[in-house]
Amino acid sequence: MSTDKPVPETTALRRVVAASMAGTVVEWYEFFLYASAATLVFGTVFFPPSDNPYSGIIAAFLTYAVGFVARPLGGIVFGHLGDKYGRKQLLQVSILLIGAATVLIGCLPTYQAVGLWAPALLVLLRFVQGFALGGEWGGAVLLVAEHSPNRTRAFWASWPQAAVPVGNLLATLVLFILSSTLSPEAFLDWGWRVAFWLSAVIVLIGWYIRTKVSEAPIFLEMRAAHDSAKTASFGPLEVIRRYPRGVLVAMGLRVAENILYYVVVTFSIVFLTQVVKEATSATLLILVGAHIVHFLVIPLFGRLSDRVGRRPVYAAGALLGGTWAFFAFPMMTTGNPIIIWAAIAVGLVFHAAMYAAQPAIMAEMFPTRMRYSGVSLGYQVTSIFAGSLAPIIATNLLSATGSSVPVAVYVAIASAITLVAVLLARETAGLELRSIDTADHVRTAAAAH
Repeated sequence: MSTDKPVPETTALRRVVAASMAGTVVEWYEFFLYASAATLVFGTVFFPPSDNPYSGIIAAFLTYAVGFVARPLGGIVFGHLGDKYGRKQLLQVSILLIGAATVLIGCLPTYQAVGLWAPALLVLLRFVQGFALGGEWGGAVLLVAEHSPNRTRAFWASWPQAAVPVGNLLATLVLFILSSTLSPEAFLDWGWRVAFWLSAVIVLIGWYIRTKVSEAPIFLEMRAAHDSAKTASFGPLEVIRRYPRGVLVAMGLRVAENILYYVVVTFSIVFLTQVVKEATSATLLILVGAHIVHFLVIPLFGRLSDRVGRRPVYAAGALLGGTWAFFAFPMMTTGNPIIIWAAIAVGLVFHAAMYAAQPAIMAEMFPTRMRYSGVSLGYQVTSIFAGSLAPIIATNLLSATGSSVPVAVYVAIASAITLVAVLLARETAGLELRSIDTADHVRTAAAAH
């Protein structure tokens, strides 16, 4: 554990946090814009008509899942290059890639116009989105974590996480304004496209801010040592070979957090519009309020994680998250907007307890030379079978049974998996990152003899 003196919270660190947050807001605005549009628009616009109201939504969610499948590939590519060449340059590339894909989605022709070419092109652009986002998260949180003081690493690294609900909030707010000011016909015809085109402006802003930050000293030290010694290697295969336990624990920590989040913010839209018969604009407005709560509590849980430890806070979030769906969906069926908002907001508070500490605890599992690859694998691979499938599984369970109870059981099982991972994780609050590099150097040298 660290014995260093507290490091002042400098202007340079705040600039790094702002750069990571700015890009993350942009990236997740676009990613969650797709998620919301998949539930509200894409099933009608890009797929053949059906008598089953759930079939188009499920088809749209399948294209949504393509982005999650692409994310580990992006994490592998960006992680390898980011460990070798630096976090900053890769973050600039990722934001431009996802921005271009999002603008092009807003230009796509409909199924009625070009038939099956419409969903095919949608899948292709969704893949590009997911690939870019796969490289975004690891670089953004590591840029902050590696600049942060040991004693407050979780707090500072939680701010890029807090940028996620900001991006979600912006996407939801834009869709709310468009859906409430336009007729349903105009919104389906062209209104939703405006939200995708608007991303071009914030992409350029985010890219510019990211050009103004520098790499962390610990990364520059690692790269200089590697350039002179040429002994250590990089990449996902190396991290799997050297730190398989860290990768598996990181994946387990991600399961409940990822599933809970997409059930709360994506499947809840399906439940509210199809079961409760809540209007689209009202549902989106409720989500706006919940996202604000999410943004406010994430840094608080980051601070708490620095004070009492990563494991207690994470375990509390997983345990409480496992109970959420059992009481939240009955609350939603009341049709009372305040009660519905409370149900969603509480779910996001439970999620925040896990999400806030995630960057710090994952960064503290791996040495600098393979940290980008390690956190990207742990974070992104899990999303294939967790977050990507959560809305699909939940919607199918609802369609097959007409009840929210199977969905609640599904979330509870995910929470149990994450609780096991918390038990297997080491407590790393206050850890000196250079001590991980020193231990890694000793292990590498011993293995070479």
